[in-house]
Amino acid sequence: MTTNTTIGGSGTTVSQTLLDTMNGTSGSSSATGSTSGTSGTSPADLQNTFLQLLVAQMKNQDPTNPMDSSQMTSQLAQISTVQGISQLNTSLSSLSTQLSAGQQSQAALLIGSTVLATGNTITVASGKANEFGVTLANSVSDLQVVVKNSAGTIVNTLDLGKQSAGTIPVGWTPTDTAGNTLPDGTYTITATGTINGQQATATTLTGATVESVVQQSGGTPGLVLSNGSTVGLTSVAAIL
Repeated sequence: MTTNTTIGGSGTTVSQTLLDTMNGTSGSSSATGSTSGTSGTSPADLQNTFLQLLVAQMKNQDPTNPMDSSQMTSQLAQISTVQGISQLNTSLSSLSTQLSAGQQSQAALLIGSTVLATGNTITVASGKANEFGVTLANSVSDLQVVVKNSAGTIVNTLDLGKQSAGTIPVGWTPTDTAGNTLPDGTYTITATGTINGQQATATTLTGATVESVVQQSGGTPGLVLSNGSTVGLTSVAAIL
């Protein structure tokens, strides 16, 4: 049952629902135990409710003691702030949707391309190895890449010498230290950089072909690679 409240001496009434909405008490429990909240009320509805209450307050104010203009200005500023935040949220939501759609389109253009992404394995087949690389956080005086077979035995060490910070693609004919062609299989790589005799951070990269694009749990696009892994766009260090 809806009740009304009288404001001022003229007998003008304002519904209890209106007052409850502005006071934030419309979600209180009724005698039957049911509840009705305002969580679904839109900012526009709240603005209309606020203005109705403000107009009723102004119409029924005591002429000998009118509303303080500074208070009214403050109230108007507050409702304008709420409306501005609502508009900002709408704009940001729209921008996020547009960025996501743009990323999907950008990722689709990579299908069929070879990319370098974080990884530590390379595949040797018919005397050829897939592309790989190294990412350096800082320039190094010497960079070495160690290649191990499936048994964990070192089969070769590649000395790449002095390198600048960034991504360094590596092209390599798969041979052992004696120059013999390595048998087909999967090999692991580790990279070590040196700065003034101290070890530096070096991250290995594995080359693979982008086969398709999927949407990841966070809504961002993921690249499905030929080596079976799925990586995000930000994980791609180079496009070969």
